[in-house]
Amino acid sequence: MKKTKLVLPLLCAILLSGCAGVGNEHLKKETEVSIKTKITEGVTTKEQVRSQFGSPDTTTFTDNGKEIWKYEYTNMSADAVNYIPIVNFFGSSSSGTKKELVIMFDGDKVSRYSMAETASSVKTGAFR
Repeated sequence: MKKTKLVLPLLCAILLSGCAGVGNEHLKKETEVSIKTKITEGVTTKEQVRSQFGSPDTTTFTDNGKEIWKYEYTNMSADAVNYIPIVNFFGSSSSGTKKELVIMFDGDKVSRYSMAETASSVKTGAFR
């Protein structure tokens, strides 16, 4: 009976913690290869990009006036160390991936773009 009382809260914590995605949901399933099929330098327009990925997270300009749109998406999951009793009082840790799509426009057309996916981690407390 005591094992059941301990296992049930632990299972609930694991199921409730899950994954957290932050940012532009349009990038969630995108890869470098899939982006190549959707964006063609010198051909794809701002309106086509906006219809594919929505409004950019940030917009900046180069010194010579070219517009740059930036999209980001981060997907994080809690690491196993967070579920170890007593240890989790000293800090927490989560890891996942970050996707970033940067597009530069020359007038209304895409002049350059880059898609990157990198490992990402966040550590707090003693785990820093």
